[in-house]
This record gives sequence, C-alpha cells and structure tokens, in this order.
Amino acid sequence: MKSRAAILALSLAAGLPLGTVSALAQDSPGKVPHRVPRVTSQVRVDGELDEDVWRQALVLELNYEVRPGENIPPPVRTEVLFAYSGSHLLAAFRAYDPEPSVIRARITDRDDMYDDDWVALVLDTFNDERRTFDFFCNPLGIQGDQIESPEGGGGEWDAIWDCAGQITSEGYVVEMAIPFSSMSFQRSEGDQIWGVDAVRSYPRSVRHHIGMFPRDRNNNCYMCQSDKLIGFAGATPGRNVELDPTVYGVFTQERDGFPGGRFVDRSKDFEVGVTAHWGVTTNLMLNATVNPDFSNVEADVAQLDINTQFALYYPEKRPFFLEGASLFTTRLRAVHTRTLADPVWGSKLTGKEGRSAIGFFTVQDEITNLLFPASEGSSTTSLSQWNVGSVLRYRHDISRSSNLGLLVTDREGEGYHNRVAGIDGIWKFTGKDQVRFQVLGSQTRYPVTVSEAYDQPEGSFSGAAYDIIYVHDTRSHDWYAAYREVGRDFRADLGFMPQVSFRNIDVGWGHTWNNSPDHWWNMLNFGSGYEVERDLDGGSEFRRWLLSDRISLRHDRRGRRGSDRLRQYAVG
Repeated sequence: MKSRAAILALSLAAGLPLGTVSALAQDSPGKVPHRVPRVTSQVRVDGELDEDVWRQALVLELNYEVRPGENIPPPVRTEVLFAYSGSHLLAAFRAYDPEPSVIRARITDRDDMYDDDWVALVLDTFNDERRTFDFFCNPLGIQGDQIESPEGGGGEWDAIWDCAGQITSEGYVVEMAIPFSSMSFQRSEGDQIWGVDAVRSYPRSVRHHIGMFPRDRNNNCYMCQSDKLIGFAGATPGRNVELDPTVYGVFTQERDGFPGGRFVDRSKDFEVGVTAHWGVTTNLMLNATVNPDFSNVEADVAQLDINTQFALYYPEKRPFFLEGASLFTTRLRAVHTRTLADPVWGSKLTGKEGRSAIGFFTVQDEITNLLFPASEGSSTTSLSQWNVGSVLRYRHDISRSSNLGLLVTDREGEGYHNRVAGIDGIWKFTGKDQVRFQVLGSQTRYPVTVSEAYDQPEGSFSGAAYDIIYVHDTRSHDWYAAYREVGRDFRADLGFMPQVSFRNIDVGWGHTWNNSPDHWWNMLNFGSGYEVERDLDGGSEFRRWLLSDRISLRHDRRGRRGSDRLRQYAVG
C-alpha cells in the first residue's frame, strides 16, 4: 500500500526505528532558521533550473548519510534550493552522481516509485513537530505524497502539485512547485517558521539515505531534530475554492438466454453532482457535496475473499473523505468512511488553530452497510434504507510532546442507531518512552428483522473497547507492551472493527547492532515477541512466539549487490 511504502521510506531516511517517524519529541536547541527568499518571477516546472528564481534561491546541502552510516559524510553530493512566491513553495534538487547510467528511475504509477532513486521534502508547516506534509519525486518526475502524523493515517492523501525530473550528465535534477493551497499552515501576518528535512534515497550497493541534519537515534522523534526555514510572509492559500462537477452514466445489458440470446436492456442510470471545497481561513477547510459520484477514483485493491474469517478492508480514495483524514485516525479504527457507500449529500469542516485541531462531518447515505463482528469471524449485510452518519473529532496538544483527543460518532436510521464516544491520547515523557491509549464505549440498536436474521442482541445494547501501548526506543534497544480488549457487544458501525469479544496481550523487544557503513554488513537487528489472544466468552485461545531478524548488506563475499531484508518466523 502507498502509505506503508512511504512510511517505510521515511523511517529509513530518518535513521530512526521503524514506526517512530511521526513520534513527538522535545525541541532541538541551537537551530538557526534559514531564510527563504520571496521571488516574483515565474517558474516553468520542467526539470531545468534555468530561470532567474533559482539564482536567487536559498541553497543548502544534504551533508549527512543517516542510514546505513550514522551521520557520516554522504557518498554523493546533493543540493536543495528553496524560494517562494505569493502562491507557491518552490524547491529543486541537484542530485550529483558519479555514474548517471546506473540511476534507478521508472515511468510508473503515482506513489509507486519508492524502489527508485528519489528525493523528498518533509514540511512541518505548523512547526509543532506533530504532523508533516511529505512530497516525493523520482528522477523522471513521478510523484508520491502523504501526510504523516503520530496517529498515523493520511497515507492515501493526493495533493495537487507539480514536479519534473531530468537525468543529466552529472546526475539528475528535480524541480517542484507546491501551491500553498495544497497545505495548511500557521496564521501569521509576518514571517513563519517551518520545520524541514530534505531527503535523498541513493540505492547502489546498499540504499543510502541522505538528509540535511544529523539524527540522534536515542531520540525517537524525527521533526524535533529538523532544520528550520523562515520566511513565507504573505503566504496564503488565497480563497482556496475548488468546484468538482461530476456526470456519470451506467447502462447495463444482459443476454436473454445465455449464451445465444440477444442483449436486453436491464438498467440505465444517469446522475449529475458537485463537490465544493472552500478555505474559510488559512487553517479551516469546509467541504460540501451534493449527489456526488462517489465511485472509487482508483480501482479497489485486488483481494481474495476465499477462506477469510473477517470482512475485507478497502482503503479510502474519495477526495471528500481524504480531506483532513489523519485527524480522524485513532488506534481503534472507529472511523472508516468506506462504510458510507452511496451519499446523497455531505458536509465537512476540518482544521487546526493553535493547539487545537477539530474535525466534523455529516453525511446522508442511501444504503446502510452493517458489519456484524464476533471473536472468530464477521458477516455483513446492506439495508436499502437511508441513514445519517456524523463524526466529531477534537484533539488538543499538551506541551510539545503529548495530546488528548475526543471522538464521537453517531449513525441514525429507521429503527436503528449506533453511537460511539471516547477519549484517546499520547503521553511522551522522554525522548525514548511514550504511552498511547484509547477508551471507547458504544450503544447500538438494530431493527428487529436484522437482530433476528443475524443473531444480534435485541433492543438497545452497550459495549466497550480499550487499547494501550507502551513503547521504548533507543539507538540499540527497543521494547513494547500492548493490551487491547474489545467487548462482545461493542459496535463501531462508522468504523472498521471486524473482531469483538477478545483480549489481546502483545509484548516484544529488539536489539540493533550498527556497523561501519563500508563493512560488508552495516546493520543487524534481532528481536522476538510473544502474543496471546483469548476469547472473552471462554472459547478459543491463540498464542505465538515470533522471531525476527533484519540485516542490511553492502555486498556479499562474491561481490553481488547488497540488500536490506526483514525476515519473521512464527515459532509457536
């Protein structure tokens, strides 16, 4: 999946333990912001840095290899250039290479270029070290992008921006123009300060990751160590108004008597709709839609539904729901907008002001999709009746490293309702230790016919769900302990929680040995974990030991190309 590949790419680029890219942390003292100049001339995004803009731009170098080497001089030279206009952040990379003929670059789908050479901008526009906008580009101009946050999510985000790449006799060049309207940022009359990293992935005998600043692997925060940019005075997303009209038609025929019959008309459907986006303020976005075409922008991921215990999960692709999606992501997946199958209308408000982030949406759906979870399997059905689904999300930042959140969901239909409410949070008390938790309660009532047909409780019933994890990460050692319990009668009908009535305990540890970057092996990690899951109704119990190892090879004794591979073994 896109988000998984991008997160892995940035995890390695950050030179930090996997899964900690978005961790919160403490300030990095002594960072002097680099001033970004404002320019007035135009840029043609073509991979040729021949405009006057680039002669005025701020020029910085990527001076540190952060993986597999640990803050050592990089094997190749890379420059990154910054400037901005009234409407765009302008950036470019000069990626020098002693052997341009071995540069890895393909014409491929968007977000499918992480195996290539690539460069990336990581922007903390609120300078709060909590969320980043990430923009990737390979040497041929293939884009990748995501929003990364401590809660996860946003990986399917597709921003509107331009990039172009060109392989040259000295390496390759990438040129980017990112509209301010594609990002949210702090409100300021004058200068703003943004956190920034520029990253180059250089795959040769091993994949070298090169960045702007040294990484402290005993601090599992990424952006708290970042460099800073100052400037962007007068930067504004403008009116940030977007209208997306849609027209679609579906015409179906079937043979009257297969296989030799003639084709007979079965159905015809034609609809017109519109989706609108308006930036109410710099940080507050309002979306509305009427009779939209909410068919998938991209085809569903191919999945097998043979011999599966639980309902299949499909990622969200629809622009209306992707706006601010990371805000609604929590450890317990209580919000999954793909459950809203055929909306008639919807409205949505998302944004952040100061330490507070808020999100709200409400949608009327013509179809009521229901998921009936159990401890060892789930089933689904769809009712041909409308419902109104609403979600309220609030999150408040505490100090520079923690937050508390509130989540409320409500789904109402004829003879039916499902309501969920709870709190969650992240408490990071050192650069190495953090606790994440979530507590939810639900109240549900199904129509009588549904309760009888699917063996569900009659009348109104309630349930609860709990999740907590403790994580300790250092340069050489890491461990975690997690506990999750979901009651038999817990339901999150606007989410995707296909399993209930279980208690899960998961603990594990790992140790990493870092070697010289020019040695035939650069990094070795060994870890193990133990997991036990029990049915709350006294049924089955599942236990397993898991061993894993990861090794980064420069080359083997026969001189073959190196690799970075992860292996896992279930031993019981």
